[in-house]
Amino acid sequence: MTATTDGSTGAVDPRAASASRPTTESTIAADELLAAARRAAERSVEHLLGKQDEQGWWKGDLATNVTMDAEDLLLRQFLGIQDSATVQAAGRFIRGEQLGDGTWATFHGGPGDLSATIEAYVALRLAGDRPEDPHMARAAGWVREQGGIAASRVFTRIWLALFGWWKWDDLPELPPELMFFPKWVPLNIYDFGCWARQTIVPLTVVSAKRPVRPAPFALDELHTDPGNPNPARRPAPAASWDGVFQRLDRALHLYHRIAPRRVRRLAMNAAARWIIERQENDGCWGGIQPPAVYSVIALHLLGYDLDHPVMRAGLASLDRFAVWREDGARMIEACQSPVWDTCLATIALADAGLSPDHPALVKAADWMLDEEIARPGDWSVRRPQLPPGGWAFEFHNDNYPDIDDTAEVVLALRRVRHPDPARIEAAIERGVRWNVGMQSRNGAWGAFDADNTSPFPNRLPFCDFGEVIDPPSADVTGHVVEMLAIEGHSANPVTRRGIEWLLAEQDVAGGWFGRWGVNYVYGTGSVVPALVAAGLPAAHPSIRRAVGWLESVQNDDGGWGEDLRSYNEDKWIGHGASTASQTAWALLALLAAGRRDTAAVARGVAWLTETQQADGSWDEPYFTGTGFPWDFSINYHLYRQVFPLTALGRYVHGDPFAGRAELRKGA
Repeated sequence: MTATTDGSTGAVDPRAASASRPTTESTIAADELLAAARRAAERSVEHLLGKQDEQGWWKGDLATNVTMDAEDLLLRQFLGIQDSATVQAAGRFIRGEQLGDGTWATFHGGPGDLSATIEAYVALRLAGDRPEDPHMARAAGWVREQGGIAASRVFTRIWLALFGWWKWDDLPELPPELMFFPKWVPLNIYDFGCWARQTIVPLTVVSAKRPVRPAPFALDELHTDPGNPNPARRPAPAASWDGVFQRLDRALHLYHRIAPRRVRRLAMNAAARWIIERQENDGCWGGIQPPAVYSVIALHLLGYDLDHPVMRAGLASLDRFAVWREDGARMIEACQSPVWDTCLATIALADAGLSPDHPALVKAADWMLDEEIARPGDWSVRRPQLPPGGWAFEFHNDNYPDIDDTAEVVLALRRVRHPDPARIEAAIERGVRWNVGMQSRNGAWGAFDADNTSPFPNRLPFCDFGEVIDPPSADVTGHVVEMLAIEGHSANPVTRRGIEWLLAEQDVAGGWFGRWGVNYVYGTGSVVPALVAAGLPAAHPSIRRAVGWLESVQNDDGGWGEDLRSYNEDKWIGHGASTASQTAWALLALLAAGRRDTAAVARGVAWLTETQQADGSWDEPYFTGTGFPWDFSINYHLYRQVFPLTALGRYVHGDPFAGRAELRKGA
């Protein structure tokens, strides 16, 4: 299927539409809704402006689940650096997240998760809670019903192995000799997604060293049979991929016992150099908690004492992931999202009518310009000739700029009237060039790497949790296509290939899968505005199918919601409690498709105006962000502010792309 390229967006100018409507009862109701939307947008603008840091950035809390807090305590126990205040504050947070049945979920409203429950239980034991305490007994009983520690994920059992609560021999092997694999050999470290790569490299050292610290207590209550904690399981058939990799793992266990010491030492030293070379200026690795934790452990096992500058900086960076709450609880963020939050906030404020030269927007642009990454990173392994020019997600992550942030930063910078327009233009040009250069062979874009699609990493017994490769996704591709269209590249073959890929990826029902947000509502809200900006008319069959699907899954209350279980069960696709961010995503798609004056949009806008709080914000306990579909979910606390404001702004002020020619001139 090929895209229509007549340049028509199919969007309706709300001012023209309002002028052409007859004065009827429905017109009065529409005018009242428009006035309510304008007031809600104004309140939201004031609220969001009040959240801006004096340096120009925005950052909302990034909530995940209690495994971050549990593993932080386990790390401190392993290194011998735990302190009472931290332990008790973490324990207070973890207890507060426990469900009535004794379990811990990985997202709001979700079911109990075995690995999260085991890790939370162990953390509370470290905090002094006793096995016979009612809340602990409920948790242990549930764990046993689910198969005990033996049924938990590999990462959970690695943490337990560090203290002798699980045998290293009963874990998949991960040899550091992987460091010697050239990039053309299957299962080289660059076959893994950047987040997995950063975690696997230090874990090869941990796997080789197999450390065991004295356990402060036993965990017999978490086994179905303490005398046989890891009952034998029948292997997969030898002819299956699972069977092949299970047998490969057995061979690697044998190799562990006979590995030449010199070769192993060289491999671990190569891993250490790789880790240290990728430590960021703030001491972290990749701007995310898991690689930082495992890198600290690996370097410690290789002889780096805690006073070494690399270790001091690494531990200090982990402390900055802690959010101390007013009740004394301490929550650990898995990551921080200032660049992402800042570009989205800039877009929201501009689309809501804030003057493009408003000091807040200029300050935000200055900060984003300073965050541009001007050196190569791991992405250049696959694109060695491509000049740098992207943006990362976090404060410091120069090794891993990402394609999604770069596209949205360009869209944000294009909305700002900056006193130094040449600086804006140069940064945008570099960002566009880098994003174009990161297109995968199939015409689409992944998040961090190009053509990161090897089928082998997901087959490893070690990789039983989350995504370990970074294939192209509809949401990222949609954002890049939208950015290229706004920059005047709709007819460019690069853009057309992206459009063709998106059209081919549309679900039979009409939506698009959401890799980095939940789920089809997010994917569809990302793709439809991009296709319209690139010239597909509202009458295009793909746009009509998307609109029909969105309208069919609107909730009775007027909002939209999609439960995280949609990643596992089709019956949840497009269904869930209404949320501010997901309602906004649906509205952004419908508004782009020219559906402004429809009952669906009116009901959605009314839901946003009626659920707005007095301070101009929205409440959203549900997790609408995705780290790994189903396995790792995120509640971006700023999503509930920026996306509703963007939707209301476009409802009030019209199509944000109507003046894209003027925008490109910096007018």
